[in-house]
Amino acid sequence: MAAAEGPGAPERLPRISDATLRDSAHMAGVEFGPEDAAAIAELLVATGVELVEVGMVSGPDSKDADLVLATHEAVGPERSMTLLVVRDRRQVALALDEAERLGVRHIMYSIPTSEQHARLKLGSDSPKFLQALARSAITQAKERGFHVTFSGEDGARTPKERLVPYVEAGFGAGADRFRLAETVAFLSPWRMQEVIADIVAIDGSEIEIHSHNMLGMAVANSLAAVRAGAQWISATVGGIGERGGNAPLAELLTSLRVIHGDTRFDLTHLTELSRIALRGAGLGDAFQSGPTTPHAFAYELPGQLSHPEAYETLPAELVGNSRELRVRGRLTTALVAWALAGTDLSVDIEAFTAWLADRQERVGRPLLDRDAIRKAAIDFRPVHV
Repeated sequence: MAAAEGPGAPERLPRISDATLRDSAHMAGVEFGPEDAAAIAELLVATGVELVEVGMVSGPDSKDADLVLATHEAVGPERSMTLLVVRDRRQVALALDEAERLGVRHIMYSIPTSEQHARLKLGSDSPKFLQALARSAITQAKERGFHVTFSGEDGARTPKERLVPYVEAGFGAGADRFRLAETVAFLSPWRMQEVIADIVAIDGSEIEIHSHNMLGMAVANSLAAVRAGAQWISATVGGIGERGGNAPLAELLTSLRVIHGDTRFDLTHLTELSRIALRGAGLGDAFQSGPTTPHAFAYELPGQLSHPEAYETLPAELVGNSRELRVRGRLTTALVAWALAGTDLSVDIEAFTAWLADRQERVGRPLLDRDAIRKAAIDFRPVHV
């Protein structure tokens, strides 16, 4: 990897991973098909992106299996990585079984590290429990021969005295890389340097930064992380992602070119990449990241709608925006219940959800928002109530 040039340059230029085909699964209403996945993966590798992150696996019969397989076919499993959800030891074993079935070689564990996220997702905010869970998950994966990245989900808001021992435990268990996830945009670039400095000081550490762009600083924070010693940056095409998006790949690579004279990447593919990714995602050419976009506070995961304070540094209303549900194929009873809350519509939630999901499949998965779900409930009532 070439050394950087210019004043204030990092000692080494960063390696780039792209999470478009994984983070899009979190973005409300966005779903890629295998053909889109293959085209995006091929262009990313042609651009010079080292690792294509694709899909999420939590157990058997992953919904993202087709995307993972299409990406492997396009660029090979060595150039791709798949996220595995971590909740307990048994669930991890099932997720690893599925990853092996799909031929995955690089995995990333998503493990919540902040007290708030750990309580919500793990049922415990104990630092000892967190470290034990990470050690167990990493050990299981290394015994099976996987290359392992482990994350600190909501790591940017995790205090040093909690984060550093967790990262040390992960590397002690044999992990290959740690990703600091700025799940909730929270840090300034100068504070980012301090946080990264704390973890790059760990012996044998290899650090990646994954920033969200709600404050418009994802690229700046990524570059600050590298200046402090991080070796990897995670980005997405067009900034695709939830909560204002992620560090946009084009802006990141052009910043590296202009600021640090980095000529490692073939930037001629970026426009085509953006067109394919944004149109394939159903977002069109006009999509932009940031807190005032229609997608900035749109969710399709029930926990994010029920606990928005856990995911938003600033509320939607503060910038004149609103919180919305947008979903295509990941419809759940919890999402339907949220959409119907505050109305006088009385339906059997489970029956209505099943009926609505079946209708979605039959008509080609159009985008559903809160109003569309409420209108469908009116159509459903005369026949089923």
